[in-house]
Amino acid sequence: MEKTKWVLDPTHSELGFKIKHLMISNVSGSFNNFQVEMQSSGDDLTSAAIYVTADVASIDTKNEQRDAHLRTSDFFEAEQYPELKFQSTKVEKTDDETYIVWGNLTIKGITKLVQLSVEYSGVTKEIHGAVKGLALQ
Repeated sequence: MEKTKWVLDPTHSELGFKIKHLMISNVSGSFNNFQVEMQSSGDDLTSAAIYVTADVASIDTKNEQRDAHLRTSDFFEAEQYPELKFQSTKVEKTDDETYIVWGNLTIKGITKLVQLSVEYSGVTKEIHGAVKGLALQ
């Protein structure tokens, strides 16, 4: 089967996270600068190989003081480890818009297997019918 190379639409996509803070509340944030490379067999996203890199310094939790602290050696150590990386190992479709993606996440040189929730927002096409981009959230 022919391989499909997907192009992420950066203006309609985000790389976000939510973590527990002091075990009583959640902190949400995102990485503003990231790249996604994705290739699949035809249009079957469950066959996709997904590679993500994010610029750790682009972290944004809507709190500049917290973001600066997250860039230090207490957390991401952005100067020594400027990128986090993710490489998928398995993709499972749970409904028409939701996928669970398993893979290896590397932060500060440490790699762990993680499970991510991905929302598929659709495909846009150019006027001549060629695929223009893919939006994921």
